[in-house]
Amino acid sequence: MTNENISWFSDIGLEDRPTVGGKGGSLGELTKAGIAVPPGFVVRTEGFERFIQKLDKEEPLRAPVEALDPDDYDTVGKVTAAIRERIEKEPLPAEVETEIKAAYAELCEGDAKAPVAVRSSATTEDAEDASFAGLQDTYLWVLGAEETLQMVRRCWASLYSVESVCYRRRQDFPESGVAMGVVVQRMVDARTAGVMFTRSPLTGDRSVITIEGAWGLGSAVVSGEVTPDRWVVGKLTGEITTREISKKHIRQSPKADGGIEDVALPEEEQTAASLSDDELQKLRDIARKTEKHYGRPQDIEWAVDRDGSIFLLQSRPETVWSAKDDAPVAKPETDPKKHVMSIFGGRR
Repeated sequence: MTNENISWFSDIGLEDRPTVGGKGGSLGELTKAGIAVPPGFVVRTEGFERFIQKLDKEEPLRAPVEALDPDDYDTVGKVTAAIRERIEKEPLPAEVETEIKAAYAELCEGDAKAPVAVRSSATTEDAEDASFAGLQDTYLWVLGAEETLQMVRRCWASLYSVESVCYRRRQDFPESGVAMGVVVQRMVDARTAGVMFTRSPLTGDRSVITIEGAWGLGSAVVSGEVTPDRWVVGKLTGEITTREISKKHIRQSPKADGGIEDVALPEEEQTAASLSDDELQKLRDIARKTEKHYGRPQDIEWAVDRDGSIFLLQSRPETVWSAKDDAPVAKPETDPKKHVMSIFGGRR
């Protein structure tokens, strides 16, 4: 069911990115494709627009951002800090707050303190021609509706970080076209989590899947705080050609009062493989299904619950090698003979 400000994953897909953002559209698309995703909903861009328009009427917000020089870091820093403070302190419009609270109660089946992840979902994020991945915020193990509302505001505020604003100004994105959806989904109490790539991030080889994982929540892998275990698996054969088991000193785990913390691992866990061969094959199957659904190589975040269930947390287009594939092999020439000369010119 879709309300004015809320959409559930089961009701949306990639075509809804303009109103739910890249992450929201992807999670909806995965859900519709029958791939296991933690259930959730998206605070649509309509809710963001209502909020920002209210602020903009009180004191202009978007015009000052469009006037910024992305190379003037001091000014960008001052302007964006003031905007983020306004966003984090301002109450939500009543109808937006009511819908978020009702959706949280439904998602968490009445549990007033059920843990959720609150994740930014910018409309310009995870597009095939411009990746904003990592420029907005994610909050893990958020407890309760009130804290969820606060994290929604923080996600909106993250759209006005120095990095995001400078990126947009350099790309010349109009501020009127930039909006933020926010994903709210049930947390996975992950035993192991990580990322996988449906083509080698090192060589671009499309016949393999590279899987990286570590104990606990995947945030430690994504942020680089832990060197993950790494496997390379044949996409069709399932043959595991590379096994690199790292020394993992910590895992990121949930705190009882919300949020996450680093927990030191006992010696025997530090060098133990964080995935079994059976789990590697299950991840390979999921990666193949995901790549087939999207029709192009994917960069995937995943988690294995403590009961062994595997969930995808995100899938976005792989961009590095795809960009190289799309690059022209030579500059256009009006005289076709020059291409021949350039090939043989260095041979004697």
